[in-house]
Amino acid sequence: MVDVEETGNKLQSQMRLHAEPEDDAADLPLPALFDRASRLHALASSSALDQDGIRTGVDLLRRCDDMVSKLGLFSPNETKEDVSTANLKYLLVPYYLAEMTEKIAQEDRIPVLKTSQDHLKEFIALCEVLELIPEDELELSRQKQPDTMTNRRAQKVARFKRQKAAETKLQEIRERKERRGRSLRAAALSAPIEAGEEDDLENDGEEEREAWLATISLALCKAFDLLDMLKKEEEMLQAVKERKAKDGNAFAREMLDERTKKAETWHHNAANRVAYSKPADPITCATFAQDVIEGRASVSQAHEHKHQPLIFGPASIVGGGLTSERERMTAQVFQPSYRMPTMSIEEAGLREMKMMEKWQERTAELMKESTSAWHKDGSSSAQEDEDAEEEKARAWDDWKDDNPRGAGNKKLTPCG
Repeated sequence: MVDVEETGNKLQSQMRLHAEPEDDAADLPLPALFDRASRLHALASSSALDQDGIRTGVDLLRRCDDMVSKLGLFSPNETKEDVSTANLKYLLVPYYLAEMTEKIAQEDRIPVLKTSQDHLKEFIALCEVLELIPEDELELSRQKQPDTMTNRRAQKVARFKRQKAAETKLQEIRERKERRGRSLRAAALSAPIEAGEEDDLENDGEEEREAWLATISLALCKAFDLLDMLKKEEEMLQAVKERKAKDGNAFAREMLDERTKKAETWHHNAANRVAYSKPADPITCATFAQDVIEGRASVSQAHEHKHQPLIFGPASIVGGGLTSERERMTAQVFQPSYRMPTMSIEEAGLREMKMMEKWQERTAELMKESTSAWHKDGSSSAQEDEDAEEEKARAWDDWKDDNPRGAGNKKLTPCG
């Protein structure tokens, strides 16, 4: 139900934004115009906006960009400390414009990619002038190192860390505002608090500045990645366009016809085989199954689980028949240093199964013999054991009578 309500709210806001006439948007001030454009950008980022809405958002952002340029909000002689908190959000206008321009769908996509790249470069250049780009990113771009996998990986890892830091900062600010709002509502219900209101306003201004700076840092990380992606996409589309201009559609048509012909032939042969063939016996040998899969053998061939050892040597001798002992010795010249297997895994398994069957049969026979012998000789063997124990006890008593305790230790006693 929550997802349905959220989707309905997004659609209603989208309909309200479309329902507002463009003449009213032309008379709006910059803050209201940016607010409306940012809402359309948020809807486009969540894929909840159609092409008409995207084009409307692009028009609004272009008007924002023109108004920012006419008002001269940002100067090349300023840094981020000189820009007021209320004007920081307008730095995102080129970035929002690049993202929404990239989402425009049209037949020739190359002009869209170029326009989006221009807006991204404008955003990055403006942030560089205002000293918003980290020093490590500037050093990597200025050094002009070779485009290797190591350099790209290091650059992506650094951007990912900055992106996670910005997202964490925004989440902390959002949670802090929610806690403050809850405490203020609770305080307002209990008693009006007049002291400390100015400090709260100052804290809100500082938090708003931190939030916009973190948003700009997050947008910078995404802008660099988006610029690289758009460059690669433009190169691919340009290569395809040149190939089509050079060869036309003949190459693509030939490939499509060839694949279609192969598929039709395969299905036709498979249908013929199924109609007239009977199911073959199951294959119990993994080596023979691999040969069947790779086309070296047929399912109908007989197989006796025989393993043929590999023979190395000249291809003319190995490929042909080894008819004489001389050819066999010649083929074995280039043998490996280790011993080759003399049987396959299947043969070894069958041999072990036979050995286990023989062992189980012999064990069963021995158990049967021992059980029958115990039944036959059980009474006599028990009587003999009792007689032997009795004779042993009598012999021990006789020995104790002849050798009393301590009889042989007279000389070891002190008085002996």
